[in-house]
Amino acid sequence: MLSTLSNLQPRQLAAQILNFALVLSTAFMLWKGLSVITDSPSPIVVVLSGSMEPAFQRGDLLFLWNRGMDTEVGEIVVYNVRGKDIPIVHRVVRRFGGGDKALQLLTKGDNNNADDTELYARGQSYLDRSKDIIGSVRGYVPFVGYVTILLSEHPWLKTVMLGIMGLVVVLQRE
Repeated sequence: MLSTLSNLQPRQLAAQILNFALVLSTAFMLWKGLSVITDSPSPIVVVLSGSMEPAFQRGDLLFLWNRGMDTEVGEIVVYNVRGKDIPIVHRVVRRFGGGDKALQLLTKGDNNNADDTELYARGQSYLDRSKDIIGSVRGYVPFVGYVTILLSEHPWLKTVMLGIMGLVVVLQRE
């Protein structure tokens, strides 16, 4: 493998590296484009726990939509807890306000016994729809997100996967 890499001319090597950079930048642009279209900072999330079973299983890939700020009881939303960057997927069980007042939501996981007030930031009793909600779930693909779970649970796999992808791109013949 290394002999193939050393046999590449500098121009070929530069072309392969630029090709790899193009793939990464295209993925980034698609992500940002989805963010703009859905009005969500994270338009796709992976279910990380079993708190929403049987509706969603661990590893399901969820597609979010954040246009229109009216959220109904029973709707499944994804939110971030203030000060933490872990998205939580739960169902709205109560709503307060709306109209002139800020819409506030209380959520609960389908597989949990209690509501989410213990998960919210200190001193927070409800979620503010405009500040805390990332988006509402509009679709899902079962189990596709297990790759993400494996990569987060075993960080060394990220390095291995990126290394393999880089080698494939560099060693690829046109």
